[in-house]
Amino acid sequence: MPQIKSAIKRVKSADKANLRNNAQRSAMRSAIKNFEIVAANNGENKDELFRAAERAIDMAKSKGLIKANKAARDKSRLSKLN
Repeated sequence: MPQIKSAIKRVKSADKANLRNNAQRSAMRSAIKNFEIVAANNGENKDELFRAAERAIDMAKSKGLIKANKAARDKSRLSKLN
């Protein structure tokens, strides 16, 4: 643990950001997985889950959790299933 006050604060804020980032990345992956499962079974709420997955990808990209190329690649793969 650091001794300097500003370094202590950076450790705390980095931990908070890490938790927030992991939660958002996990939510994105879950949204993608939910859509893929429904798309494979040709479910009725496929369009709704597609929009939710696309939004989750865009949010992760805007927050810097994933790169723009990965976001585009993921959205392209999902649109092929839609």
